[in-house]
Amino acid sequence: MVDLFFRILRIAAGLSLFVGLWGGVVWLFELPGYLLPGPVAVYDALVRQWSFLLYHASITAGETVLGFFFGVLAGVFLALVLSISENARRFLLPPITATQSLPVFAIAPLLVLWFGFGLTSKIVMAVLVIFFSVTSTFHDGLRRTDPAFLDLAQLYGMSRWQTLRYVRIPYALPALCSGLRIAAVFAPIGAVVGEWVGAKGGLAFIMLQANARMQTATMFAALLLLAVMVLSLRAIVEVATRKLVYWQEEN
Repeated sequence: MVDLFFRILRIAAGLSLFVGLWGGVVWLFELPGYLLPGPVAVYDALVRQWSFLLYHASITAGETVLGFFFGVLAGVFLALVLSISENARRFLLPPITATQSLPVFAIAPLLVLWFGFGLTSKIVMAVLVIFFSVTSTFHDGLRRTDPAFLDLAQLYGMSRWQTLRYVRIPYALPALCSGLRIAAVFAPIGAVVGEWVGAKGGLAFIMLQANARMQTATMFAALLLLAVMVLSLRAIVEVATRKLVYWQEEN
């Protein structure tokens, strides 16, 4: 309880320092609102347009959560396939790696063209952004199972599937959790990039509209909600992964 209090206190102090520096820069250099609005202007825009911004934030949040969910499923499935089959590694790794070498902005217009301006293209974009981190970390964890545990499984006469289920997967869970934490940060990027290219709603859609009208305070308010969304998802995943690999807390 004391640790939680001090953690909250540190976060509050850091945020206060950031807001103070931000307001000080705006006041000291007398920056116009269309260039860099002050904290008060952003707060005013957030309050005045709260229901409007919250509606579009819910769209981005839905795209992010669904993209994270399906991206994790795809990553776990591919990691298991790659760890089981040598042929799968030979034929699937090159195209999987190639998808990560392409800039997301180059893929986004194609996804909008194929899947439309709705929810599907944003989910697919989020999946493409995050699945590789889950696949690579989980696959690496599965490959690095302690040989002593594998020898023990063989000694007890475990089948290949039993060894995978009871030995390799539990041993690889910490690596998978690392991938989940990375995915939680990058999932909103896929949704936002998809909205940026073409969308009917969402925080990126709002930012584009506000930018065209030089409503910089509204843009910053949307960015603030996006930051809160990312931090919230990261915190939820952090708590969930600690529960999943609870034994690490004892080490």
